[in-house]
Amino acid sequence: MKVIAAYLLLALGGNTTPSAEDIKSILESVGAEVDDDRVEFLLSELKGKELAEVIAAGREKFASVPSGGGVAVAAAAPAAGGGAAAPAAAETKEEKVEEKEESDDDMGFSLFD
Repeated sequence: MKVIAAYLLLALGGNTTPSAEDIKSILESVGAEVDDDRVEFLLSELKGKELAEVIAAGREKFASVPSGGGVAVAAAAPAAGGGAAAPAAAETKEEKVEEKEESDDDMGFSLFD
């Protein structure tokens, strides 16, 4: 991801065809390790392609990924019979009893020392 981020920073800065040295200089300026294989792989995959087209194609692929969340809709539906279901739900609701966590003193050390 850091290689892609460096490439995008260069593209935003006006460099339409960043080189491996350009990407390495950005990553080294922030103290990040540079993996030459990943830099070369990214450049080979993007060679001859328009960045805007690559991003648009990625958005289309990402839009088809299911994100879930359909289960909560059934729970939010009102019950037949008006408000009679609400008191019954309140009665069956169990209260959670919060268990006391062991203190750090019991172990002889603290995680934050």
